Amino acid sequence: MQEVIQIRQSQKRIGGRKLFFMLQEFLQLHNIAIGRDSFFDLLRRQGLLIRKSRRHIPVTTWSNHWFRKYPNRIKDFTPLRAGRLWVSDITYVHVSNGFAYLSLVTDAYSRKIVGYCLYKNLSADGCVAALKMALKNNPQRERLIHHSDRGVQYCCSDYVSVLEKASVRISMTQNGDPLENAIAERVNGILKSELLQSSYSSFKEAVEGVNHAITVYNHERPHTSINMLTPAQAHHLEGGIKRLWKNYYHQRKEGPAVKA
Repeated sequence: MQEVIQIRQSQKRIGGRKLFFMLQEFLQLHNIAIGRDSFFDLLRRQGLLIRKSRRHIPVTTWSNHWFRKYPNRIKDFTPLRAGRLWVSDITYVHVSNGFAYLSLVTDAYSRKIVGYCLYKNLSADGCVAALKMALKNNPQRERLIHHSDRGVQYCCSDYVSVLEKASVRISMTQNGDPLENAIAERVNGILKSELLQSSYSSFKEAVEGVNHAITVYNHERPHTSINMLTPAQAHHLEGGIKRLWKNYYHQRKEGPAVKA
């Protein structure tokens, strides 16, 4: 039974429900019968359940600026294929005695992280680099909407000009409610609670950790919001995907998917 709870180093903090799902083939192969509650009891006895701790956190969003702020274009909107809606956000990573800042661009349909950049400060450069990565690696885009908060990094001319040049429509939250950018917030939480270390000794080590975490997130970790597929698998689908968790964008669908 000890083998059942061994977790690969790359996924040492993956959620219990995801781990239970990923171990089903192993359990059946070895004729091990264990329910979810008993599995959690086993993890608890082995000290493998993670307790969240409170730490000082930096502020990553500053909206009190003079740049143009755009309306929220995605209320009740459900993308039916990848490349129709991207959501962006910035989170922080503990590095030595300070912080580095991780800019993420996520496809709302597949939950795949399509662009990212870890940067040493909160300038727009990190966000622009993440956006350019997403655009370069995802040329098949049709009427794409880019959604973010109203932070200065997303409203500044450097960032907006890249979106406009690529003919991407711009959408932004209207207040400080996290639910207005819920998918981006959720992706931040998954990376930090499950796949990233609590801190890194150097910026170089943090970059390597981020690269590895995002590879695991995109290609190995199943998601309840996309029928227990990985984001890389869901990225090639079209139409509705069964969601085993809350669907943040619902009610107004974009209609039948059109092949690019």
